[in-house]
Amino acid sequence: MSELTIRKDNCELDFLSLGALVHRLDPGVVPFRKARLAEIHVSGGEYNVAANLSDCFGLKTGIVSAMVDYPIGELVQTRIREMGVKTFFKHFRHNGVNGPNIATVYSDRGYSVRPPVVFYNRCNEAAGLLKKGDIDWEMIFSEGVRWFHSGGIFAALSPTTSDVIIEGMQAAKKAGAVVSFDLNYRAKLWAPIGGLEKAQQVLRSIVENVDVLIGNEEDLQTGLGIPGPEVSAKSKFDTSNFFTMIESTVKEFPNINMVATTLREVKSANLHHWGAVLWYDGDKFETPRAELNVLDRIGGGDGFATGLIFGLLDGRNTEEALRLGWAHGALLTTFPGDTTMARLPEVEAFAKGGSARVQR
Repeated sequence: MSELTIRKDNCELDFLSLGALVHRLDPGVVPFRKARLAEIHVSGGEYNVAANLSDCFGLKTGIVSAMVDYPIGELVQTRIREMGVKTFFKHFRHNGVNGPNIATVYSDRGYSVRPPVVFYNRCNEAAGLLKKGDIDWEMIFSEGVRWFHSGGIFAALSPTTSDVIIEGMQAAKKAGAVVSFDLNYRAKLWAPIGGLEKAQQVLRSIVENVDVLIGNEEDLQTGLGIPGPEVSAKSKFDTSNFFTMIESTVKEFPNINMVATTLREVKSANLHHWGAVLWYDGDKFETPRAELNVLDRIGGGDGFATGLIFGLLDGRNTEEALRLGWAHGALLTTFPGDTTMARLPEVEAFAKGGSARVQR
């Protein structure tokens, strides 16, 4: 292991992500079986971080993905432009019947004792058609990129997407960018392409190229096959198990400099206890615990990754970077949709212990 080295020279992009773009239909607190109206949010675990870093934190960001030339694709591209994110697309033409498609995510917000319900239509998804050789990485990295990011959801879309991730990570390393990966293990997504055994094989091959890993105990234990304690912690905020598993993880993957995750105890759909922890080259950091009144929980984890990455790119110390991630993730749950509506001063104020008193 060595200290995380972040480029400080003038690059074309501060941050570049690789992943699928989706549109999310959100009927609010009404269950889908009774819904008559739905908001449309443009999302994607990897894209969300790029959008947040641009819109809230003012960084120069980009997204590498698939795009479909049909009205949904036009809607998605409009929203991406609004967030100020530069695009690098492989384009597909829709055949007018069955695709290729931009995936649809259906997610209500739940309320009180009724949890949110999330389901998908990822049939013939364009992003899943991406394969090694489709992206001109040399061109993208030629003018400089400081940080490259991808995630486990994109890795699970098809047998070819993990090769694209590794190809991108290797190009990023060659270009001097920091490489991060959000494990985001989802059993349902891996089931059609080989299940748990395949997931562990693929995710381990990806993580061999990673500097900064984002993932909780379940991600490490299930997605990477890292042995964990037989008895689970009494509380989500008992971090002893997590830090023990990190020590095991970095022994197997000495290339990893940093591991971070959120801590969340769900009391109801609208009341969460929220925290975050980070391990960096043997040092351990934890945030305070916050009580959140949640409007929309989708995207909170991506919001955490956003603030953390901003703090590191901006030269903040490790503890402050973690607090910025914790604060931005918390604020993101107070907005509808998957991407940020926060401003940097709001994030910094909450990170320092600010309150929700009215601003006059």
